[in-house]
Amino acid sequence: MARLRPYTHLRRADPVLAALLDEHGEPPLREAVGGAGGPFSALVRAIVGQQLSVLAARAIYGRFLEFCGGTPPTPQQILDADPDAMRAAAGLSRAKTGYLRSLAEHVLSGELELDRVGELGDDELIAELTAVKGLGTWTAHMFMIFELRRPDVLATGDLGVRRGAQRAFGFAGLPSHDELSALAEPWRPHRSAACLLLWHSLSNAPG
Repeated sequence: MARLRPYTHLRRADPVLAALLDEHGEPPLREAVGGAGGPFSALVRAIVGQQLSVLAARAIYGRFLEFCGGTPPTPQQILDADPDAMRAAAGLSRAKTGYLRSLAEHVLSGELELDRVGELGDDELIAELTAVKGLGTWTAHMFMIFELRRPDVLATGDLGVRRGAQRAFGFAGLPSHDELSALAEPWRPHRSAACLLLWHSLSNAPG
């Protein structure tokens, strides 16, 4: 039997998601976060944007690129740059500057081999990414969904996914990791698409 398209599967698997699709339509496709810079650039951008609004993250990343000469930097360029100058020019915190250097060190040492991330299973990839200071499970999930386009990632720690599920499924509060994991079992093997739909439903919600 041919595999169903992600949203066709979700529509058949869960009547609540079917209702969200009727109300909001399918989420628009998004470009890979790293763009021409690839996986390393995507992780750099994730670190720069941590705990910031979309607009603030975009502004700081823009200043960071200006500091790097207008293009996404290589790991060696990050390590060669003066940390204080980079921090001041881009408006980065001291902690994020350290995280960027940690990422660059892991890539250059071979501890994180970004050219073979596609070969790793989800759990192994998460373990390798979270070994880098400043990269947590949430960042790993976002990298897997938006950069690697893995189809069955459930971002249980993402506030937007939890809020979308709370609103759609009538939870009294934000669902826990275990509650969301149990809820999402019928969504396999397209849980990434379900996350996109829950985010999309929030962005289109009235008020």
